[in-house]
Amino acid sequence: MENMQYAEELVREFLVFRGFTSTLQAFDSELSTDIGKGFQVEKIMELIFSVYVPKFQAEKLVGLLSFFKQCLSSSSETVLLATLSKMEVSILRYYVVNAINAGRREKVLEFFGMKGNDLLQRSQDWTPWFAIPYVKKPSADPEFRIYFSKEWYEALRLSVRNFFSEIFNGTRMPALLKISSEKTTVNRLKRDIKQLNLKLSELQALLEEKDGQIYQLRSNASSVVDESIERTKSSSSEVPEENRLTSKDAQETSPLATFQIGEAEVDRDQGAGSIGIQPELKISKSNNDLNYSSSLRVGVGGTGDTIQLFQDGSYNENGTESRVEDFPEVEVDFQETFLGHTSPISCCRFSASGNNIASASDDGTVRIWTYDSSTPASRNATIYCGAKIMSLDWECKSDRLLLIGTADRGIKAWNVDAKRVVCDLQTSEEFPSVLDIKCSPVEPIFVSAAASKGHGTSYVDSLGFASLTVWNMRTWKAMTVLPLGKDPPAITSLSFNHNGKILAAAATDGMIHMFDMSAGQQITGWPAHDSAISSILFGPDETSIFSLGVDGKIFEWSLQNQGQVLWSRNCSRFCGPESSKDRRHEMALDANGRRLLVTSASVRAPIYQVRGHATNGLRTLPHSAAITTVDWHPTLPIFLTGSADNSVRVTSIL
Repeated sequence: MENMQYAEELVREFLVFRGFTSTLQAFDSELSTDIGKGFQVEKIMELIFSVYVPKFQAEKLVGLLSFFKQCLSSSSETVLLATLSKMEVSILRYYVVNAINAGRREKVLEFFGMKGNDLLQRSQDWTPWFAIPYVKKPSADPEFRIYFSKEWYEALRLSVRNFFSEIFNGTRMPALLKISSEKTTVNRLKRDIKQLNLKLSELQALLEEKDGQIYQLRSNASSVVDESIERTKSSSSEVPEENRLTSKDAQETSPLATFQIGEAEVDRDQGAGSIGIQPELKISKSNNDLNYSSSLRVGVGGTGDTIQLFQDGSYNENGTESRVEDFPEVEVDFQETFLGHTSPISCCRFSASGNNIASASDDGTVRIWTYDSSTPASRNATIYCGAKIMSLDWECKSDRLLLIGTADRGIKAWNVDAKRVVCDLQTSEEFPSVLDIKCSPVEPIFVSAAASKGHGTSYVDSLGFASLTVWNMRTWKAMTVLPLGKDPPAITSLSFNHNGKILAAAATDGMIHMFDMSAGQQITGWPAHDSAISSILFGPDETSIFSLGVDGKIFEWSLQNQGQVLWSRNCSRFCGPESSKDRRHEMALDANGRRLLVTSASVRAPIYQVRGHATNGLRTLPHSAAITTVDWHPTLPIFLTGSADNSVRVTSIL
């Protein structure tokens, strides 16, 4: 366990401070004979396999194993205690085998004389072993041959290492051991504060510079308006031509390298002959950069020419421009950037607790990491899958298992504690692409959505037919295939409801399918989009479901009144059909179901406010390339964004 030595020094310091000299001596004496070696796995492994067994110290070996059994006897983990008993049998048999191989049969007789009665009382499986000192060649005897093999020895070492790693990582950490972690966290926060203060000073200096430029822009705008008024007064017969000249002058005299002039228009009342001037200045600020846009509208006699240099517009369902929409930037509490990948990010997911993150890149690599320095990094790992990663999902009840779906039929189950693949499944050859994987929030099962190969070049056209398979996570075998009819279009996205009884599946033909998992049958379905669906999510209250189409349209569908749209948005400017040709867009809901984060072909991703909540939306801080995958923390206002710039960002918002 980490920080053990630091905690022991704190105990010594406290005992000296209080004058408990006798207690201090007893404490040092206990430490000198620390049989558990501070719960350090490597030292325990060395003690068993490099000291006690080779040097035939049977009594100390038995004492060590008895010590750990006592530690677990007070725990509620009866399964671990039973596993330790089985492990003890294997270790003691290895002691006997090692003594035979070393030609020290008298040590075997000594061991059985010391522990023989106890072993026979536990199990009759030890009965044949009492004859092993008298067998001429035990390694060739069918009863003992397997225990003399190298494979059995290596399997024993690995099992012992994994077992002790499991029980020590699961042991409740005393409050004293947390002090060192908290000290490290405080030091990290102090460094972050220092860096942020430096960054704040730089931004303040930049803000002062930009304020000066804004003042200069206002002066230039005033001169343009004055000039346009003079020209309008001097010529009443050629008003439209003069307006065009004014607009051109405004465009030529404005410093476009720094600012962007949106529109200029001067309105003139035809009846009274008066002239109206409406200057407008818009300024947008963010933490990392300062973006400026200004607009000046000039028109005469109800007509006007427009200079449009910059506009951030949104579009309605017919694809025409409906209104100017510029989301404010999120207010960031902190942000961490992970740069461990060497190719674009294809998927990233928070674990069930939110402490660990799994991120995958196009080169077939999965990285497991943590953004919080106070969280132990013992689970960090790199997994090489050898094929493109199509999907990721964590086991819902714990952070132990990560499921990985690949483009070559592979479904890998990675144990983050053991740091190894515990099961390597394969779909049928007909359906090689595992587009999505979802674990049930209640039952030990998961569902895989696999697809056959299509004949097109775009992402959707490259997918053929669908196959939905339910797998058992205890036996790691397929349980059933959910019915979809004959030659069903590919399923791109899956979502379980809160109790795992209903599964929603989105297809490339725009259909949403709903399955009763207890019966293994489809219960309903409806056409939700005119094109393929990229992502699907259950709403927070389980009475609605969200769908994102490749056309960039988002709908929230009522599950009580099938086919009724409760809320919708058009985000085609972020994830429209053009950007959906290469990869599947996705979306994620926060823990409260109020904010919907969507991937984007731009360097920023939109965060839409779901119906009835605050403003229209926000935008993330920029990456340097398109945002390809997103996810929300299961309980906190923290989100993930993976990008084509090979980076993954963890952002906490206020």
